[in-house]
Amino acid sequence: MGFNISIWPLARIVSMLGQLGTVSGVGADILLARLLQEGDLGGHLRRALATFPFQNMAKGVLDEYFVEGGIPAGAKYKGKPVFTVKPPARLIALTICANYAFVYLAKEGHSNPVSINYMAKISMSLMCGILGAMMAGVDFVTVGAGIPRQIPDVIDAIAEGRVVHYDVDYAGIDGKTKKYAMSFDPKKFFGSELPPMKKPGFIPIVASTALAILFATKIEGDIAALVVEGPTAGGHNAPPRTPAINADGEQILVYGEKDVVDYAKLVALGVRFYIGGSCASPERLRWALSVGAMGIQVGSMFAFSDDSGMDPEIRREVRRQGYNGTLKVRTDMDISPTGYPFQVVELEGTIADPEVFRKRDRVCNQCALVSLYEKPDGSIGYRCAAEPEKKYTAKGGKLEDTVGRGCLCNGLMVTARLGNKGEPAVVTAGNLDFLPFLMDGPNDSYGAKQAIEYLLGNTV
Repeated sequence: MGFNISIWPLARIVSMLGQLGTVSGVGADILLARLLQEGDLGGHLRRALATFPFQNMAKGVLDEYFVEGGIPAGAKYKGKPVFTVKPPARLIALTICANYAFVYLAKEGHSNPVSINYMAKISMSLMCGILGAMMAGVDFVTVGAGIPRQIPDVIDAIAEGRVVHYDVDYAGIDGKTKKYAMSFDPKKFFGSELPPMKKPGFIPIVASTALAILFATKIEGDIAALVVEGPTAGGHNAPPRTPAINADGEQILVYGEKDVVDYAKLVALGVRFYIGGSCASPERLRWALSVGAMGIQVGSMFAFSDDSGMDPEIRREVRRQGYNGTLKVRTDMDISPTGYPFQVVELEGTIADPEVFRKRDRVCNQCALVSLYEKPDGSIGYRCAAEPEKKYTAKGGKLEDTVGRGCLCNGLMVTARLGNKGEPAVVTAGNLDFLPFLMDGPNDSYGAKQAIEYLLGNTV
């Protein structure tokens, strides 16, 4: 439910219907910048920012990015700074305001809990993002795509008004993983004490029994619950714990016994958990409850509902093919610069189309999924396996790591109707077997309310 898919109206609807609605915090900074350039239809973002405790900062964001009436159709969006280990103040302000605004709007008009979701891989913006969400009163913080063991400390530091610290990984010249200690002092940045903030619950997303036990027994800090996610969930997945090699010496995707989660162990430890990945049915919900889960995580069902931020044309075509049983979703081991497996919908005209992939311009200009490395002078550099090969190898990257890579940042923005002209879309999905139960025909549609009623109809 990444960039602008799990939008605040969707999260708000789900929460108001008694479930835990989750707004995406992935790329919130660029999302706010581009929505403001679109003219902020309905004035919702400006309404949210009007409640931000530090109005000079909110005004600075609006002055830089808001365009009355929106930029002309087809015009390129104004850029914004990208995160480094020493981000500029105006990027920090944009990120805090973005996370604040989206959580504020998701919580507006009701008292039910709301969550915000981040990727551990996008590490340099986490402190600022979580701060903005907490300033808006977010109830839960969920983090996946990595091992988010530092998040409890981040939440505690923000809630207690302390300096926040976060270690980001980078590759040393010797090839070993090193740590760069980032820090952020909210009091110094804002010039005053922050208003009191409640401490949200933390929900890490894990994919193995070992990681679940790690968070349940070894990580200091409060863990509200876990999401245990299987390899059929949409978007990024955890790689198999035991690599498999085919006859040609190539790594292949084979999940084995070590990847099977032992739910009984989690129950015995008293772990509160939800199960994600191909769980979008009343039957799978009943099964999850029967093995001790508190419930299920559902993504694709809501991503392809009329209430998500997905491009309506893409949404309709995926639903049509999914309903007819002709849609193909593959696990791509190469497309993501992170190196994680990624679920890709094989849709004509998108980056999954071999001809589109071949003709695309290799680019890395959003820099959300960059890898950090040590330069010869000891400073930190940034490289992405989806950028032009010569640039990547000039930074010490291996040429073989660039094969099959695509720019997920720009591709997912196109899928969410916020990309620049000429960039190919990237569409991701999990299991879509639920579509015939929500649609009366291939051209029918459904909303979040209908999805929830279907899931709960035979369960409660």
